[in-house]
Amino acid sequence: MSLTPLDDTIAAIATPLGEGGLAVVRISGDAALQVADKTFLPVGKNSRKPSEADSHTIHYGKVMRAGRQVDEVLCAVMRAPRTFTRQDVVEISCHGGILSTKSVLDAILENGARLAEPGEFTKRAFLNGRIDLTQAEAIADLIHSRTELALTAANEQLAGKLSQRINQLRDDLMTTLAHIEAYIDFPEEHLEEETREQLLQRLENGVKFMDELLLTANEGQILRRGVRAVIVGRPNAGKSSLLNQLLGRDRAIVSHIPGTTRDTIEETANIRGIPVVLIDTAGLREARDEIESEGIRRSHESLATAEVILHVLDASEALTAEDEKFLADFASKKRILVRNKMDLPAKLELPAQDSPTVSVCSLTGKGLEELKDAIKSLVWSGQINNEMLQVMINSRHQDALKRTRASTILALDALRADVFLDLVAVDLFVAVRAVGEIVGKTATEDLLDKIFSQFCIGK
Repeated sequence: MSLTPLDDTIAAIATPLGEGGLAVVRISGDAALQVADKTFLPVGKNSRKPSEADSHTIHYGKVMRAGRQVDEVLCAVMRAPRTFTRQDVVEISCHGGILSTKSVLDAILENGARLAEPGEFTKRAFLNGRIDLTQAEAIADLIHSRTELALTAANEQLAGKLSQRINQLRDDLMTTLAHIEAYIDFPEEHLEEETREQLLQRLENGVKFMDELLLTANEGQILRRGVRAVIVGRPNAGKSSLLNQLLGRDRAIVSHIPGTTRDTIEETANIRGIPVVLIDTAGLREARDEIESEGIRRSHESLATAEVILHVLDASEALTAEDEKFLADFASKKRILVRNKMDLPAKLELPAQDSPTVSVCSLTGKGLEELKDAIKSLVWSGQINNEMLQVMINSRHQDALKRTRASTILALDALRADVFLDLVAVDLFVAVRAVGEIVGKTATEDLLDKIFSQFCIGK
């Protein structure tokens, strides 16, 4: 996808594919109204052709294709610049059948629009100055939010809270660079000590602010992608029952017969506002047949990528050699030891462990709230507050900020050492470019392609 052209007209289905009550097909571009005129037939004395309609009005009518009616629709007309893309936009709401929606889109494409590429509507909003790059990314975060906290963080970023902080940092770096370049242009003017201290203070404040932002990177990534938590243990320890309790529904088959789970089961649970991807695995033991062997192999694959392990132990049985082996094998991982079946007489005695231990009953749910607290404490440092949610950075922001910080530190060291100001200016120029990538002011075409290609078509 290239930066241009922006003057052609694009169209796509903006709602998820599948059967539903309604679907929306979106058109954007200079010829959006003309394309809609050829596609939409107004019905009734108050309905208008899109090109004759006032902005932000809705009209009843039909979509026609090859002289026949495709569907009965509502047509929303929004004229530039008061639209998402800052171009003329028409949105046609039709019935949500797969065939009817595709037929409406096909009619639009036949009448002069082209199919939009992934994320192209949002990309046009960015290129036309409607939003910056962090806000564009927030739209994707908003769509994919799996918890209220993730939704709040995405809305804060979409509102421009992170952009404001990043733009202020960039302005401070540019102001410092302008001062340095002014002294380079007029070498007869010596850099006064008081001025040097002011410049140093501004750069030091910038580094401090970047450090604060970088501290949010881990939590930001957790909210966006979730934490992978693998449930492991011997067969019949209660792993599937625990999964069902954490999900709040029966997802895995539960049986008293050991080895019921033969494959990994993956589902996302909302645990204290954090999306936790729970992976139920086949019981770890010597395989009894080929199918169980494959399930155990997959269990070990899941363990290799796990960020958290929930090691389930049967508290009604004494510790076995297998239990001891697994305790040793998982010692280097972030884990919680889950003593299950606390409703039965306790026989399990655990050796001293650094890992937190929680007792539960996966049949009744007793102890489940304590387990949720333990999971949150293990993966999330400190309290979750609104100020933190406003500025949670993603991995791309983190990379750009690290490069900005490194160049700013070099500029600070050079300024303190009273070396040639040209060297200070070079480092500051690199810092300004790096921080500009975050909001898209210095983003390359390749970077934009990478970001927007991850969006769905129609967004």
